[in-house]
Amino acid sequence: MLSHFLTERQHLLNRRWFLRDCGVGLGAIALAALAPEAHGAEELPRTHHKPKAKRVIYLFMGGAPSHLELFDHKPQLAKFNGTLPPPELVKNYRAAFISPNAKLLGPKFAFKKYGNSGTELGELLPHLGEVVDDIAVVRSMTTDAFNHAPAQIMALTGSQQFGRPSVGAWVTYGLGSESKNLPGFVVFSSGSKGPSGGNSCWGSGFLPSSHAGTVFRSAGDPVLFLSNPAGIDRAIQNDSLDAINALNRKRLDAVGDPEIGARISAYEMAGRMQASAPELTDLSKETKETLALYGAEPGKPSFANNCLLARRLIERGVRFVQLFHEAWDHHGGLTAGLKAECGKTDRASAALVKDLKRRGLLDDTLVIWGGEFGRTPMVQGGDDGRDHHPNCYSVWLAGGGVKPGLVLGASDDLGFNVTEDKVHVHDLNATVLHLLGIDHTKLTYRLQGRDFRLTDVHGTVVDKLLM
Repeated sequence: MLSHFLTERQHLLNRRWFLRDCGVGLGAIALAALAPEAHGAEELPRTHHKPKAKRVIYLFMGGAPSHLELFDHKPQLAKFNGTLPPPELVKNYRAAFISPNAKLLGPKFAFKKYGNSGTELGELLPHLGEVVDDIAVVRSMTTDAFNHAPAQIMALTGSQQFGRPSVGAWVTYGLGSESKNLPGFVVFSSGSKGPSGGNSCWGSGFLPSSHAGTVFRSAGDPVLFLSNPAGIDRAIQNDSLDAINALNRKRLDAVGDPEIGARISAYEMAGRMQASAPELTDLSKETKETLALYGAEPGKPSFANNCLLARRLIERGVRFVQLFHEAWDHHGGLTAGLKAECGKTDRASAALVKDLKRRGLLDDTLVIWGGEFGRTPMVQGGDDGRDHHPNCYSVWLAGGGVKPGLVLGASDDLGFNVTEDKVHVHDLNATVLHLLGIDHTKLTYRLQGRDFRLTDVHGTVVDKLLM
């Protein structure tokens, strides 16, 4: 036990940890070197190969939008509406709630071809149709989990179990941040509630906590308690922080706990954010044309506001921005529910692609849109709902080295199983890291005698997605 403890302690105190995570001494110098204000892009951390993307905006549609109404047109499903699925299709199939004897449900909305690529999208996505030649649609996603929390954690950490670092944490651990005054990983949430997977969706797991996502609000103070309380001015606050940091540094020298270094960095970042964050979230400084493009309204929290804030964040050097919109779990009320959520998200999602492109940011910004799994071809909730479905679902990506105008993969006539170019969530995560210049097999963290990574022992880069 003693030797194990010493080995782990040596790991915590090694040079890589000190330079990357301590936040004091040489660590502070290293962090300063990552700031574009200091040295510029050439000083960024060395990658495994030349990156196509420098940053990521992940639009995570919690609750799982139905691919059968939005991305994967199935005329045969409409033809056999109200009939039982073929017995061989559902043999040994396990769903979250419905039985294999549930009848098939035809698509609730029509599809239309968009753009020069002729990509078919559901009629509820007209704004996405305007940028369809700038995105790649993957119709062959699969995952291992069929309930929300484990599937969300699986998609974002590579494991159904709590405690693993999220993709945003892995990215900032590997690449750091270009921003001196804002966190490298920022999270927003909209919809009816937060993600089913909770804080694990943006947590740092066993990585230093400085790599966890920082949750921002889209109205008021971007972070709770960012403003000083009445009677506390800047001088008093600085004196307090200096005293706290001095005590923390003394304790850090004594015990070498990296979380103390993370705490020091957090205090220092919070101080810098008091000046930078309010300006960031002041959407009234955007033009009327830009606000109208997104459908954003300053001071009124919304997914649209969050999309616009995501663009403002990556302009300021933030490495990874994750937007959660948890509102797609349509076991019943599918028709009304999809209309409502597409109404809240379609315009702003497409606007983000348009805005990044016109500002010259899309080429090196990777945008991802998708949920944790799909929905069943079988009905639930009378005649207007679908159950969870991990066998097949759709996502789309744009920018950052992704081939535009592409449709990748296919499913069977009922949208039940993938039939071509299967892409597992491990493959998607491997591809995200690849586009950022990272070999997913080499970005590791040693813990309890083994090297952990985002893709565990799985994952293959999806070469067909790459330009």
